[in-house]
Amino acid sequence: MRRVVFNQKGGVGKSTIACNLAAIAAARGRRTLLIDLDAQANASRYLLGKALDEQQKTLVHFFENILGYRLLPEALSAYVIHTPFPGLDLLPADPGLEELQPKLESRYKMYKLREALEKIAAYDEIWIDTPPALNFYTRSALIAADSCLIPFDCDDFSRRALYTLIANVREIQSDHNRSLRVEGIVVNQYQARANLPLRLVDELRGEGLPILDAFLSASIKIRESHHLALPMIHLDPRHKLTGEFSALYDLLSQ
Repeated sequence: MRRVVFNQKGGVGKSTIACNLAAIAAARGRRTLLIDLDAQANASRYLLGKALDEQQKTLVHFFENILGYRLLPEALSAYVIHTPFPGLDLLPADPGLEELQPKLESRYKMYKLREALEKIAAYDEIWIDTPPALNFYTRSALIAADSCLIPFDCDDFSRRALYTLIANVREIQSDHNRSLRVEGIVVNQYQARANLPLRLVDELRGEGLPILDAFLSASIKIRESHHLALPMIHLDPRHKLTGEFSALYDLLSQ
């Protein structure tokens, strides 16, 4: 199973959701890989902390390898590194991805990630974190994925962006990846006692959008999780938010 976590709007929790679900999968004994396609490298920093600065190989080198037309190119697995968490591996990002993007786009390399992932058999689950834009990397991820999770943070700006986002995913599904499906919309930073989130969720459900029945609460604890480079399952297994991530993972695994 290859899942991409995608939203064109920034600050909706893509990296947080991808890393925490991947960490839960690994903690449950699933061989798990997280791919960070965002030049900001937030997911990579979340899983590695300061050790990210010491990495000699990142996805930049993989894509440079693609552009080099080498006779014997290195497989994608050559760029995979172990995280401190058993069973969870990472393909890390770095800022050089942004500089490479125009070259990759001009040579139409959008299918290369899917081709590379089809040759990797070592993992039960692959999670792909994406930039907050519909660019070469997000298109590559959507072409490579089986399903798409869309974080939604319960405000009116996010709602307006949601319709365009779903239309873009459906276009990629139609033109490039017929097996891609929108697995669901993940309601993030949910405040159950506030009127606006309740109303927005009800209205979106009324429109037939696939809102998942496992919400993620707003919590200051997630900032501590980021700072310590510890996904919630490793920072505080009994925390309410950890339970919500676990419930979301269970729902997706049904």
